Amino acid sequence: MGKWVLIATGVVVVTAAIAILLGQARENSKARQIVATLIESASPSPHGRVAFEELSELPPPVARYFRHVLSDGLQPVTVARIEQSGVLRTSIAAERWSRFTASQLVVPPATGFLWNAKVELPVGTHVRVLDSYIAGVGSGRVSILSAVAVASEAGVPELNSGALHRYLAEGVWFPTALLPQAGVMWTPIDEHAALATLTDNGTTVSLEFRFNDIGEVTGIYTDGRFGRFNGDYRQTPWQGHFQDYQVQAGMRIPMYGEVGWYEGDVLHIVWKGHVVTADYEMER
Repeated sequence: MGKWVLIATGVVVVTAAIAILLGQARENSKARQIVATLIESASPSPHGRVAFEELSELPPPVARYFRHVLSDGLQPVTVARIEQSGVLRTSIAAERWSRFTASQLVVPPATGFLWNAKVELPVGTHVRVLDSYIAGVGSGRVSILSAVAVASEAGVPELNSGALHRYLAEGVWFPTALLPQAGVMWTPIDEHAALATLTDNGTTVSLEFRFNDIGEVTGIYTDGRFGRFNGDYRQTPWQGHFQDYQVQAGMRIPMYGEVGWYEGDVLHIVWKGHVVTADYEMER
């Protein structure tokens, strides 16, 4: 009897392992499809090189930022590949932080990105998170052990808007995408802040960018980014902070960032991440 129990147990284990491998292959194929779609959606960029003489009409802190983080004559970024590590939590109420590693592909001529993250869970398990914004469509997909999809959503207007907000905020990691010729409109607020507005495929979002005296973006803020809370979308104040600027491919980018949601007057950070590596392709 014991022999047959061992055999049955072995069959179950092997079957489960095969199912996981097949599921992982399926999810990897899904990620490759997203990458292909993102790259194919890019339009030829007519923006040309960075020209400091064209910055004079921008709000002073914005012009100071571009002069600090870019170099005159720099070609715009066409592809950014950013490796990240950090911690996150699933909501402002969650007490447990989970470690993650992520590969982010950004294609500024497509105004799009794919965030492919592995989030650690207890007892050696993990979930794979695929967040993307392509051709005006935001999407999110979560799979256990990178094999079994447990959540997937795409194309909801609130999700599209939230994803575009994220793209605009993360422009500090590929800063030529924040230039006016990339479609970003800048409106002055004061000597240390300006409002950035971006429209893509019928969706318009705005973020307040906050700058220090030397020209670094130290934070972003909006009083109305869409997020999902208790199963429903609602607009909630959202804020991020950036620091530790370093030179990468001739640009200064922050190597640390964090973002969170407000509940009342209290900011609850839900994501903290470090840039491990940043590689770029520039317009030729």
